[in-house]
Order: sequence, then C-alpha cells, then structure tokens
Amino acid sequence: MSTPAATIERERTQGQIAFGQSIWGAANRFAKTSPIGAVSALFLVCIVFVTIFADQIAPYHPLEADFRAMRAAPSAAHWMGTDNLGRDVLSRLIHGGRISLSVAILSTLLSKLLGFSWGILTGYSGNAFDLVSQRVIDVLLAFPGIILAMLLLAALGGGFGTVVIAITLQGIAGTVRVIRSVVLSIKEMAYVESARSIGASRSRVMMQHIAPQCVAPILVLTSASLGSAIFAEAALSFLGLGIPQPTPSWGNMLGGILANQFKPQWWLVIFPGLTITLTILAFNLVGDALRDHLDPRLRGRIH
Repeated sequence: MSTPAATIERERTQGQIAFGQSIWGAANRFAKTSPIGAVSALFLVCIVFVTIFADQIAPYHPLEADFRAMRAAPSAAHWMGTDNLGRDVLSRLIHGGRISLSVAILSTLLSKLLGFSWGILTGYSGNAFDLVSQRVIDVLLAFPGIILAMLLLAALGGGFGTVVIAITLQGIAGTVRVIRSVVLSIKEMAYVESARSIGASRSRVMMQHIAPQCVAPILVLTSASLGSAIFAEAALSFLGLGIPQPTPSWGNMLGGILANQFKPQWWLVIFPGLTITLTILAFNLVGDALRDHLDPRLRGRIH
C-alpha cells in the first residue's frame, strides 16, 4: 500500500511526463504544419546557443588585436578575416550577437508587455481614456521610429540602456493598436456580457476573460517584432548612436568599417550583413508560421 507521500510524488512525476509530452506534441505539430518555420526556429535556437556560450565558442577575444594580421582575408586562422585593427571578425560576430539579441529581446518584451496592458485597458475602458490614449498613440506613430530613437539617443547618449528604451518606445504604439482592435471585438461577446451580468469586476473581466484571448496575437507580434528590433539596433549602431565601440554588436561592426573606408574589404561587410539578414528573416518566418498555427480559421486546413 503506497503512502500519501509516494502517491503525491507519483502524481507529480506523471504530471511532468504529461507536460513534456504535450510540449513535444505541440512542437511536432508545429514542425509538420510549417517546416520552414520549424527550420527557422531551429536556426534561432542555434544562434542563441552560440551567443550564450560565446566565451567558450569564439576562437579569439573580441577585443584582441593582432597588428600583424590587419585586414587579413578569410583563412584557416581567421575564418571570416580580420578588421582594420586585426580583430577576428567571427569572434566579434559571436560576441556581438549577444549584445544585439539582448537588446532586441529585452526591448521587445518591454514594448509588448506595456502595449499589451495598455491595449487591453484602453480597448475595454473606452470613453475619455480611450480617446486620450489614441491621440497619444497617434503622436507616437507620427514620428518615424528611427527618428524618434535618434532624438532620444541624442538627448540621453548612447549605451545599452538607452538603446533598449528607444526601441521599446518604437514598438509600443503598434502593439496597442493591434491589441485594442482585438479587445473591441472580444468585449462584445456573450461570455463577457455574462461575466459582467453576474457582477464580475472590470479587472476580473479583463484578466480572466479578455487577456487570454489576446495571447495568440501578442505571440505573433512578439516573434515578428524581434526581427524589427534587431534591425533598429543595427541601424542605430550603424549611425554611431547605438552600442558604443569597442563593444561589438552587429550594427556597429558595419558602421565602424564604412565610416573608416569608402570601399571596405568584402568580408567586413558580407558576414555581419548576412548574419543580420538571416536572423531577421528567421524571426519573420517564425512569426508567419505562428500566425498560421494559432489562427483557428486556418487550423483545420493546415493540419
């Protein structure tokens, strides 16, 4: 006869196994319905893994200069060549990915969290609060994102934190618009009316009945916005307003080279540019795959 402790432990183990099987089943269905999205997700996992363990994987220190091998072409010693100071391009790409991805992930999560909360609140509340909120969003959308970020960076100075804030502000307005439109359709549904009729508070209705229905759109927005955040960081660093030298990031690797030479060596442009392009493309493909996978109108057609 099993003891209560043994029963609890067995149930916990069974729950962990069931959870693992459900995660694996969801991943397997996603791979079957969208092979391109699955390959893109695998590519992103590899990129994140490499950047996390950059200290162990990179063949050289990103700031180590070899003045005997300045502007050296790709070779067995330096697979992607060296820059004007003799620093290994591959090592700087690996370490720069840590900075670029950290900025992109942190700024995207902050912008989506703020936009998600603001969108639900303004969409459900309506009245004067919604009117004022939409005018604020109109003002934010009136500024081109890169110009708004440049103004903020010019006022506060470059650096990791400032770049995160600048990119976060770019992403809030669009998120609020999308989530608000979803909330406006959801709050008129019968089950929301039923919750209000039995006396559920506004916060309870928003948290338990409306917010869960906005999870799928925010997941798609997040995956797609990660690519835009990487591009924004690269653009700001390229212009000299992002992550300052000598700390490597994908953007300032391009910007520093083109500022010093009108026609730089091909490997100093191709490898950072190709890395940025492939990463942004992978995030966009994963976002498209998630949209199709989570859309109930397409689910029966793609399964």
